[in-house]
Amino acid sequence: MQEIVHANSSGCMSASLKSDALSTRVFSTREGSFVKDGKKVRILSGELHYFRIPREYWRHRLKCARAMGLNTISTYMPWNLHEPHPGKFNFQDMLDVRAFIDLAREEKLMVILRPGPYICAEWDFGGLPPWLLAIPDIRVRCMDERWLTAVQGYFRRVGLECAELQYQRGGPVIMVQVENEYGAYGNDRSYMNYMVNLVRQVGFDGLLYTCDWAKPANMNAGEVSGAVTVANFGSRAHEQIPALRILRPDQPAMCGEFWAGWFDTWGAPRKGSDDPAPILSELQWMLANDCSFNFYMFHGGTSFGLMAGANHYETYTPTVSSYDYRAPLDEAGRPCEKFHAIRKLLASYQGDCEGPLSEIPAAPMPLISIPGFFPQESAALFDNLPVPIEIPQPVPMEALGQSYGLILYRTEIAGLGDQELRLVEAHDFAQVRLNGNLVGCLDRGRHEFRLDLKNVPCDVAQLDLLIDTMGRTNFGSKLLDRKGITDRVEYGGLTLMGWKAYRLPLDAAMLSSLKYQADDCGGPAFHRASFILDMIGDTFLDLSAWGRGVVWINDRCLSRFWSIGPQQTCFLPGSWLRKGKNQIVVFDAEGGGRKALAGLEVPVLGKMQR
Repeated sequence: MQEIVHANSSGCMSASLKSDALSTRVFSTREGSFVKDGKKVRILSGELHYFRIPREYWRHRLKCARAMGLNTISTYMPWNLHEPHPGKFNFQDMLDVRAFIDLAREEKLMVILRPGPYICAEWDFGGLPPWLLAIPDIRVRCMDERWLTAVQGYFRRVGLECAELQYQRGGPVIMVQVENEYGAYGNDRSYMNYMVNLVRQVGFDGLLYTCDWAKPANMNAGEVSGAVTVANFGSRAHEQIPALRILRPDQPAMCGEFWAGWFDTWGAPRKGSDDPAPILSELQWMLANDCSFNFYMFHGGTSFGLMAGANHYETYTPTVSSYDYRAPLDEAGRPCEKFHAIRKLLASYQGDCEGPLSEIPAAPMPLISIPGFFPQESAALFDNLPVPIEIPQPVPMEALGQSYGLILYRTEIAGLGDQELRLVEAHDFAQVRLNGNLVGCLDRGRHEFRLDLKNVPCDVAQLDLLIDTMGRTNFGSKLLDRKGITDRVEYGGLTLMGWKAYRLPLDAAMLSSLKYQADDCGGPAFHRASFILDMIGDTFLDLSAWGRGVVWINDRCLSRFWSIGPQQTCFLPGSWLRKGKNQIVVFDAEGGGRKALAGLEVPVLGKMQR
């Protein structure tokens, strides 16, 4: 027997065995069951996303999965983070998926890999990179050649990172998903066949699967030859699984996403329930009827930075940054009532796990409070504008090479008098200013795109449209959600021409260029504060006094916030803090000056203020 050593892109080393040892490692299906090395096995899985969890906490979350009785973890891969610019890849730090999978193997967990390209996940653009939207007429998740070319480049890199971690090659990856809930989006059979072939070409030669809702129309639209079909649902397992078995009688019965909670959206009360009883009832039925399952989510974590997505059916509804999901492990990784109830039930099914339940691990960080403090410096947004780009008409920010943040459009309307202003369309919030004065705000989520302008000067009338963006749509037919002004601006029926566009991406370069002053300032502004810690730990940053914006801690983009709720605090990992001096920057788009900040030991995730 010979040992082969491989090096990944981050320099980490992993070992896999060759020859006779690997020939005995097979994960497949047979007679309606999953089979591991010739023995029937049930998949007891939990979803957790490495990119939503600080890397320092990965092992703790994996140990918790084993302690609850799971034998598998499932994870998406976010294309937009792994390839933020065409051909520029990032698999470092929190994005080192290979290291995450290696940790799962060390904790005796199998892995289900879900590389996309589309992942939904309440993630910006469903995980697709915004640079695709710079192509005005692109179509995604179909046989559009420009889409396929981009997917090919990404998947080649995914194969280099992860293909050798498959079970038959000595790793823990037992299944790889092809696309994601495609039957809820389209019916392009050629595309799904293409994706299966691409996944195979980049090195994934093990078991493949697709997931869809347990309805004939969805399953038939999303299925593909060469992949197992599993069903996603959160209730009525006694109806959903029999429906799946009728459609796929020769395949294992599995719930690919058993929704153990739900996500929250800004301006709406919290969804889901902390009561474990409904979950236990469904779980007991699946266990008694030879079903495999994957909790979605086992641990939600946080959509750090600007990554939370949105839904858009009749109304655009952005998702909060917390991905607590009312999961068995809360946002800070602490076991909840659901965790203990499920652990008790799964304790009697340890024939499907390798050995008895492990002990529940201690939290990697204590929860701490931080006494209230105020910012000491401020930088007004309009005093820190970059050099503009001159354009004949507004274009979406993606067309200007910008992926996230804000964008300012400026023109002159002198001599046009008082008219109706119409934005076609503003994604997502527009502040309308005339000669620097705020004259109105428009909210896409309220279908507000028109404003009557009064007392417009005849000589000088500078019109500013400051567009603040939230998450891109992550599910459904309105997936192509460009930001900024998506088409044109009308004034009294005229299309306004001759604009300047100011890119405000809220990235590290922009933050480092800000010029702060000691005096407070109103309007959209950045406010900088420092505080001292004698001990570090996890905390929940209280931003309930502020308006709507973004917060950074020690140069890391932490979270969006919005006072309307239901989320009033942001999870702040202790691993992002340091003993001694720490620095926070708060950007408040709504203005109002400096407000108090504090760290709480418990989150505030269900308080509405509008």
